[in-house]
Amino acid sequence: MGTFKRFEEIEAWQKARQLTREVYAASSKGAFAKDFVLRDQLRRAGVSVMGNIAEGFERGGTREFVQFLAMAKASAGEVKSHLYVALDQGYLDEAEFLRISDIASDTGRVIGGLMKYLKSTGYEGPKYKGESRQSGNRARAQERKTRDSKLETRNGETV
Repeated sequence: MGTFKRFEEIEAWQKARQLTREVYAASSKGAFAKDFVLRDQLRRAGVSVMGNIAEGFERGGTREFVQFLAMAKASAGEVKSHLYVALDQGYLDEAEFLRISDIASDTGRVIGGLMKYLKSTGYEGPKYKGESRQSGNRARAQERKTRDSKLETRNGETV
């Protein structure tokens, strides 16, 4: 897996975009378009998948990116759940439900794969460029030492 320069290059974001297009198209028809609560919630969930991938990438840190990917994956699951409601209400036929649900599942799988990959690398992201993991650990240790030295002792107890 190569380094991404822009979030638009990320396969998971591309799949999330496809999912969002399909969600908007399906929810724009017939009675579905008039069920404002379900329609809007489904659309927000689809948009959230795309948005969280982009936002996490732009944060510049791998750990933050993984956190945002987890939210994006959860939103893909939310899309699937809302699709069941749409199916049960007769807003989607079985074929359309399966097609969009498969896209949501595939999007979630790709996001999960990216998360697994990012967790397996030691790469911290461009946010931490120039700061090695070791120097970061030293800085945190120095902060703890400074904090601990500021603790006062009263009557033999640490406050």
